Amino acid sequence: MKIAIIGFGGVGQALAELLHKRREYLIETEALNPVIVAVTDVNKGAVYDPKGLDIEKLKAVLNETGLVESYPMNERVTKGLDSFQTIKQTNADTIIEVTYTNVQTGQPAIDHCRMAFENKKNVITTNKGPVALAYNELSQLAKENNVFWGFEGTVMSGTPALRMPVTSLTGNEVKEIIGILNGTTNYMLTEMEKGKSYDEALKKAQQLGYAEADPTSDVEGYDAMYKAVILANHVMGTKVDLTKMETNGITSITNELIEQAALERKKWRFITRIKKDGNSVKVTVKPEKLDKNHPLANVTGATNAIIYNCDLAGPIMLTGAGAGLTETAYSLMIDLINFNKYSTSTINQHA
Repeated sequence: MKIAIIGFGGVGQALAELLHKRREYLIETEALNPVIVAVTDVNKGAVYDPKGLDIEKLKAVLNETGLVESYPMNERVTKGLDSFQTIKQTNADTIIEVTYTNVQTGQPAIDHCRMAFENKKNVITTNKGPVALAYNELSQLAKENNVFWGFEGTVMSGTPALRMPVTSLTGNEVKEIIGILNGTTNYMLTEMEKGKSYDEALKKAQQLGYAEADPTSDVEGYDAMYKAVILANHVMGTKVDLTKMETNGITSITNELIEQAALERKKWRFITRIKKDGNSVKVTVKPEKLDKNHPLANVTGATNAIIYNCDLAGPIMLTGAGAGLTETAYSLMIDLINFNKYSTSTINQHA
């Protein structure tokens, strides 16, 4: 499998490292031989070798110069391709799209996916923008071109929040999804329960890397909102109108509210609810007071958790890390593995 990585920040680098470290396992156990042939990044430059890049050399030059374009030249190496040229002009058959998430427009990731599918190339991404904003269009385009679109890492990172309900829980109708889908806000609420103020909790979350310098996407609920759209689309098969979603962040939660909830034997959690009603779905993303014995009330720190209320299996709860470079890189690798298994089984069926 020839791979081009679009966006070579922390996640892209973590994936390259993971594929390098697990190379023998992937070949021997999964019959998968991933070869990274191209890397492009808007700040770090681009490098392409149709025979495959030497990951150790790539890491070394990146650490030394901050640029992938410092990679040593030979007669095969090409440098300076932009993201669209990398998708269209290289021999990569699978595109890893891990550029910065623009949740307002979904760009340039939506156009990256479009170009890849139109050129009959697979896409695996952790980018929420394309999946939340253009799910139906891109799913249809991938289908028309008989290519794979994987996006496991867009919800709960390496925890199989998307894969499990459509594989292990297949045959059930998922009536409702309830979850803590943003680790930053859950961490902040947990710290506030320990006595920290909102500002103190936010500052610590930023110091630990959970929150960005501009935390708006987390604390105002946009991150959870887009994950809710992905879950509604992919797991429930319903369309969600973003303008009709009820979304409130945690900025209104005060220490007084935390303390009052404790007196009532309750806890504040930032809850996403997706409830199916016939062919329609209602989505709310807002702080809720949960009884202390509610399973989500006991999810603390930056952990994520999700409950699928199924018509046959009943409530099924899944919990795990919702972020982290290794966890997110793992989500990309598992999509690669699952795609490879699907491709292999399809080929065998037609043999």
